[in-house]
Amino acid sequence: MQPLAIRMRPKTIDDIIGQQHILNKDSLLYKMIKNDTLSSILLYGPPGTGKTTIAQVIANTTNAEFEKLNAVAAGKKDIESVCKRAQKNLETNIKTILFIDEIHRFNKAQQDYLLPFVEDGTVTLIGATTENPFFEVNPALVSRSILFELKPVQSDDIRRLIKKALIDSENGLGDKHFTIDEDAAVLLSEQANGDIRHALSMLELAALKID
Repeated sequence: MQPLAIRMRPKTIDDIIGQQHILNKDSLLYKMIKNDTLSSILLYGPPGTGKTTIAQVIANTTNAEFEKLNAVAAGKKDIESVCKRAQKNLETNIKTILFIDEIHRFNKAQQDYLLPFVEDGTVTLIGATTENPFFEVNPALVSRSILFELKPVQSDDIRRLIKKALIDSENGLGDKHFTIDEDAAVLLSEQANGDIRHALSMLELAALKID
């Protein structure tokens, strides 16, 4: 079974908890996702704040082909393969969205190779990074992307998600009839330090110990 944090990952943009400064209904990012008109973007912020979740929501809702690479494991050949498929897609007017997790881990040569495909629209880039892109990402890629900074998730938002996980029988812990009192939920949400994934991992661990 997948970890609780994966099972509870939102399927739609309206299900995402937190990050309202970039995901409120009047925001540019919200409108691009809702209208399936995404342009290249860079998402940066601390771990567990929703970068991969936003990318997955886009994958769930877009009509474009969605490709995913992790910069830690992917090499130049992987980028080449994706870009070739994207060029083929263009022949039938199908867009390709390329999500690169930890894009700062790509070296200069890899980023330089990708650049022209982003420039000419062969791929629409979603780059995710925990680092400041102005220092860690090719300046030309930065200039061709819209930057969105994700912030640590508020403890009140995390507490709401904890409560949701406790009653969700399909993806959460509802089938285990596991409960925690309000003080424990507050403490857990505060100790997560704005990291949703960490909060849900701690909750799942607590449930396993009691089970």
